[in-house]
Amino acid sequence: MLNTSPTLRSTLGSSLRSNSLGKLNLGLGNISAQTPKLTPQEFEEWRKYIYDLCGIYFQDNKKYLLESRLQKRMKHLKLSSYKQYLQYLKTNPKKEEEKIQLFEAITINETYFFRNQPQVDALVNTIIPEIIEKQPGPFKKLKIWSAASSSGEEAYTVAMAINEIILPKYPNLKTEIVGTDINYAVVEVAKKGLFKEYSVRNMPPLYLKKYFKKIDNSYAIDQKIKNMVKFKTLNLYDEIGIRSMGKNDVIYCANVLIYFDLQSKIKVVNNLYNSLNPNGYLFIGYSETLHGISKAFKLVSFPKTIGYKKG
Repeated sequence: MLNTSPTLRSTLGSSLRSNSLGKLNLGLGNISAQTPKLTPQEFEEWRKYIYDLCGIYFQDNKKYLLESRLQKRMKHLKLSSYKQYLQYLKTNPKKEEEKIQLFEAITINETYFFRNQPQVDALVNTIIPEIIEKQPGPFKKLKIWSAASSSGEEAYTVAMAINEIILPKYPNLKTEIVGTDINYAVVEVAKKGLFKEYSVRNMPPLYLKKYFKKIDNSYAIDQKIKNMVKFKTLNLYDEIGIRSMGKNDVIYCANVLIYFDLQSKIKVVNNLYNSLNPNGYLFIGYSETLHGISKAFKLVSFPKTIGYKKG
């Protein structure tokens, strides 16, 4: 999230997740007694820099977290102060490469397969059939975007559910599933399709047996499912990048908005709205809401979950 400066969710996307999207979580860090503290002025400078870059907003009570994350990169670069590191990011010829490392340092992506089963059920039982039936002509297509895809579990969950339930009924359906995240490292993990026990712990036994092969202590996803999903890095604050995603029938952006302030939330949700086809759906996290952020969506209830529909 994410699945920002978003794609933090993980929003950050996110990483700005967790996420999922996917999703990105800001983690807790330990700071030793020797670790220099951010001065109030430095904290404000760093908070503004990161916010402008990706929309992630560090609350005052997360100052210690920001310190610990920045320290990792400062140690790697052999820089002795937060001021030096900020100057490095602004002026060094390798600043774009270091921004990628910064995103990885300030985001943690926690996700697993079938994390939100009710959303998957709503997708395959109601939403996809509805979208297909409304498309004229014999050639049907479906485009789904996991906007804070983290290490790919959300996007691959959708792919498996579509392959298992939808494609037998609509064998000629053309599907496009794309996962994006601001965190380059987790995107590379997603592309490999190799997961640890933690990621598959909530997997229905049928899916685990059918779509995974155990290799030592890891699980490799079936090549067919892997081929159904494409992954790339994307910052949900990058409007040009967002426009490159085109129009989508369904967008997942879970556990990303919680890392933004109101202004950033409005901006990201507006971008997602514009990236949906008419009557398309947006899913966000359990603890998130669009109340006070957008009135453009229609709230739709499904068994044990809700979705937001574009009019």
